[in-house]
Amino acid sequence: MITCETKEDVLKAVKDHKISFIQFWFTDVLGMQKIFSITPSELTEGIEEGMGFDGSSIQGFCRIEESDMIAMPDPTTFRMIPWRPSDRPVARMICDILNPDGTPYEGDPRYVLKRMLKKVGDQGYTFYVGPELEYFYFADDQGTEILDRGGYFDGLPVDRATDLRRQTIFALQDVGIRVEYSHHEVAPSQHEIDLRYDDALVMADKVMTYRTAVKEIARQNGVYATFMPKPIFGQNGSGMHTHQSLFRGSTNAFFDGKDKYHLSALAKSYIAGLMKHAPEFTSICNQWVNSYKRLVPGYEAPVYVSWARRNRSAMIRVPMYKPGKEKATRIEYRSPDPACNPYLAFAVMLAAGIKGVEENYKLPEPVEEDIFDMDEKARKKAGITSLPGSLYEAYLLTEKSKLIRETLGDHIFEKFIENKKIEWDRFRTHVSRYEIDRYLPML
Repeated sequence: MITCETKEDVLKAVKDHKISFIQFWFTDVLGMQKIFSITPSELTEGIEEGMGFDGSSIQGFCRIEESDMIAMPDPTTFRMIPWRPSDRPVARMICDILNPDGTPYEGDPRYVLKRMLKKVGDQGYTFYVGPELEYFYFADDQGTEILDRGGYFDGLPVDRATDLRRQTIFALQDVGIRVEYSHHEVAPSQHEIDLRYDDALVMADKVMTYRTAVKEIARQNGVYATFMPKPIFGQNGSGMHTHQSLFRGSTNAFFDGKDKYHLSALAKSYIAGLMKHAPEFTSICNQWVNSYKRLVPGYEAPVYVSWARRNRSAMIRVPMYKPGKEKATRIEYRSPDPACNPYLAFAVMLAAGIKGVEENYKLPEPVEEDIFDMDEKARKKAGITSLPGSLYEAYLLTEKSKLIRETLGDHIFEKFIENKKIEWDRFRTHVSRYEIDRYLPML
């Protein structure tokens, strides 16, 4: 693997390895990967001054009268792309988006996360995340024809995607992404590859690379991979459980060996912040109409605002402490799905947790019984509320949230809400196959 720290390192690597094209990657407000390529002859200018493009054509960026944008590549993200032919190698760099005057563009999701990380960095903290992204393999993108009927941790011959996952892991390792483990998930043709935790900005870049790698390796093998949250009715959807922790230098700020849960006061307030503000930022972590087909009781997706240690029906789980593993103390936020924008999702989760720390929110006792088996009266008695049940409910709560507006900035906040309103209206007015099958014969 080639690693670079400076612009000079990049220029040397391109020359030494006879790179044919350099791809510039960035994301729009919804987290869609945007890519354009330049030749080595343009790289010196591109890496020094950035490359201009029309921002008015990118979802959530800017209006046509203010369309000039600059993609400024980050030299430390230079990597060879392993799924491209080796005889004419291609590399990529991830970009920050700038205004023509060189200032950060407020519509850039990567800048939103950078800004939030600087805030906690100024307080002495590093924010680490470890997401678990699930996805499905289908025969093609025209339907949901599964490749196997495997279940959780099934192997050969039931799991028909072992080689697909293996090829994907090799590709991820080739671009410097450390994989912890992979396996077949609960639903037929559903899979998971877990990444080793890292700094949140680095991890958001890795998530974008991961999704691209999974899809491209699948395509090269004649199948289709999707991160759609709930593609198959009656089966579990795909989540992105996000493990997170705050460190001060090499010290885990979430750990307290004297506490009965081994959680520091800071960690408890952080969890309380997530719980209090979760309904407000659910639309960011679950941003599609389809996301709310996953967030229903009975399919392992957490819909109730609660925390626990063993209980996997809770929205937040604190993995049990193992002696000598103080640095592994973390919380697992379980409601996000893998189709979110990771830059914005990590930013709002951190903002909510830090708000809890700043305001000294108090954490209720954990709920260790299966919440899915509790009736509404029991949940109410336990003080358990629910996440929004639709994109409509979710964006209405986000729209009222001062915290989320401050975190995203006015530009992305307003563009995101505007897009979600359009998406909901299109869904609301669409006549579905269910309605035709259900009502046409009887009405």
